Amino acid sequence: MSENKHQKLSMEALNRLNTDEFKRIKKAPFVIVLDHIRSMNNVGSFFRTADAFALEAIFLCGITATPPNKEIHKTALGSTESVDWKYFKETTEALQELKNQGFYLCAIEQVTQSVSLQDFDFHKHEKIAFVFGNEVFGVQEEVIAMCDECIEIPQLGTKHSLNVSISGGIVMWQAFSKWNEKNR
Repeated sequence: MSENKHQKLSMEALNRLNTDEFKRIKKAPFVIVLDHIRSMNNVGSFFRTADAFALEAIFLCGITATPPNKEIHKTALGSTESVDWKYFKETTEALQELKNQGFYLCAIEQVTQSVSLQDFDFHKHEKIAFVFGNEVFGVQEEVIAMCDECIEIPQLGTKHSLNVSISGGIVMWQAFSKWNEKNR
């Protein structure tokens, strides 16, 4: 019988940062904008993934729930304390603030003339905000109109629809990996 060469890491071996240490590290120059997300579990998932990839912030807009909230906490697992966030009644207000700060605005949506995620040039822009829309209706039309570009995640199945937090994870990983390879 052979010995297992893969051993799970202990919590100590993971060298996890505490919240204060996390607040001080260099962040990936990306902001997530949640446009009327109705599921608090999805909101929590966005926080947890933004923490994993050290994103700059999350902007919560419209009906999107805000911390502190026990339903968000179920999936966020404390990341609402580490990831900076801000609430806006209107998503358009959030986008205007980001545009004023020099962010390139990208809706994650299936539209005409969208660019496929694998073809998007992450290195062309210093700071990018990614807008994710409501689970049923997607990103609002007036929000899409304010964006510089729309990115689509290529899909082959029958649904052409992903859970919004899954879409978020895919986009955040792609953005982080491109940023990380440039900043090593």
